[in-house]
Amino acid sequence: MPDPVIKNEEQDQAHLKKGNSEEKSVSIDNTPDSEVRGGRTKIYEEWTKDELYQQAKKVGIPGRSYMSKKNLIKSLRNN
Repeated sequence: MPDPVIKNEEQDQAHLKKGNSEEKSVSIDNTPDSEVRGGRTKIYEEWTKDELYQQAKKVGIPGRSYMSKKNLIKSLRNN
């Protein structure tokens, strides 16, 4: 049975094969526009601070409300 959290099982499997963790694969697959743009999203530097904050909230990054845009980007990339 497919996992209800994963939007695109095929895309998730591709990320796992690339060596990403399961959590990171789901995070990538569930980013805004991932389905619309064929799995490619704009780079984090093009996101607004609010978009970065919302993504950090989705993946559960602690301390996100105190982070600058630069720190949010770093935390999302290392998550």
